[in-house]
Amino acid sequence: MTSPEAVLSEVKVTMVLADYAVVAEDKLTVVGGGWTVTGAQTAPFGIGVIIEVPWNQTNQDHQFRFALTDIDGNAVEVDTPEGTQIVQFEGGFQVGRPPGVRPGSAIPIKFAINSGPISLSAGCHYVWQLAIDGQEQEDWRLAFSTRSEAQSQAA
Repeated sequence: MTSPEAVLSEVKVTMVLADYAVVAEDKLTVVGGGWTVTGAQTAPFGIGVIIEVPWNQTNQDHQFRFALTDIDGNAVEVDTPEGTQIVQFEGGFQVGRPPGVRPGSAIPIKFAINSGPISLSAGCHYVWQLAIDGQEQEDWRLAFSTRSEAQSQAA
C-alpha cells in the first residue's frame, strides 16, 4: 500500500505571486506576476496556482492551506477587527477524470487566491507555504521580501 506522503510526492505544483490572478475558461491568467519584493504595506496581491493531480488521486477530496510564515517558519499574524489572526487561506478541491484523457495522466487544476493588502515588517523575508492534505514539500513554497524602510522611501 502506498503512503499518503509517497502519493503527494507525485503532485507537481506551479505557483506565482502576482498583482492579480484569476481562472476563467480553465485558464489561469496572472497580471503582474513573478515579483519577489514588495513594500512593507503590501498592495493587494494574488497567487496563481496549478496543481497536477496524479491519476490515482483524482475523484477524491483534497484540502489545501497557504500559510504565511517568516523565514524561520513562524506563522505571521495580523490584527483584525475580530482579533489577532494567522495569515492563511484554506480550501478544498476535487479533480475529475475528463473523457478522452489517457489513463495514468496527471490532471491539472488551476486556481487563484487574491487578497487585500497585508501589513508586514519592513526589510524581512517571508514564505507562502502550501500544504495539501496536511503534507508540505520544499518546492511548494513562494518566498518574497519586503523593502527596508530606506528602500521604501527611495522608491
